[in-house]
Amino acid sequence: MKIAAIISKPSKPELHQIVPEVLQWFSEHKYHVLMDEETAEYSPKGEILSRNDIASKSPEFALVLGGDGTLLSAARSIAPAGIPILAVNLGSLGFLTEVPLDDLFQTLESVDAGDCPIEPRSVLECRLLREDCCRETYFALNDLVVNKSAIARLVGFDLFIDDSFVLQYKADGVIVATPTGSTAYSLAAGGPVLMPAVDAFVITPVCPHSLTHRPLVVRDSVEVKIVVKSDEEQAFLTIDGQLGIPVQREDQIYCRKAKHSVKLFRMRKAFFDVLRNKLKWGQR
Repeated sequence: MKIAAIISKPSKPELHQIVPEVLQWFSEHKYHVLMDEETAEYSPKGEILSRNDIASKSPEFALVLGGDGTLLSAARSIAPAGIPILAVNLGSLGFLTEVPLDDLFQTLESVDAGDCPIEPRSVLECRLLREDCCRETYFALNDLVVNKSAIARLVGFDLFIDDSFVLQYKADGVIVATPTGSTAYSLAAGGPVLMPAVDAFVITPVCPHSLTHRPLVVRDSVEVKIVVKSDEEQAFLTIDGQLGIPVQREDQIYCRKAKHSVKLFRMRKAFFDVLRNKLKWGQR
């Protein structure tokens, strides 16, 4: 029997109707269904697992019902196992959750028939070193951010590319973003938009003290190192806007391209069609 997983956003009222309909579709198409605890709130008809345990069952794909935040959380749990993700937008903007709810079942039919293209997205691997000891390793589909923890304080950061010193920032923070994350916080901070297939990262300062400090685009084959140089206030490392970890002076944060990617089922829309629609760019 084929296996599929469902991962849902918590406390989304429309899921009371959507989840039973999706389970019925999976039953008719001979799928065994795994579901996280959030999905189980809307129907008990499936094998209930934590998100971190879903990958161990090797589903053919995971259906994510929610917004971009739900997808980012799901990707950290299942993407290292190479499981493709079909993300359905129940949120608002939804750069990553491209499939609208109205197209859910049509897209499921395409996935089941093997007729839905998969687009790999690069992932950042982030290691936090303190006193030359690796304290944690994290993975980010969008970005990692090192920023201040107090109002009206700047934080100092030394930036290195492949061990070559680049500059020292005095800023509210600094963002290292993947092409996928270039349309998230980095864009709001003045960074460029990258096409998803570009082999690059974007390093974007947040409100830098010097106006000459501009976003940098670097190849994704390099290793980026950020050294925290703040005396006055503790700073925070944030992964995909969801995980927050306090960092200290002289902590070193290493960023490089992860060995795995996030595999997303995509509709046959051009990237710029999606961008134009989401950002409300003018039509011809």
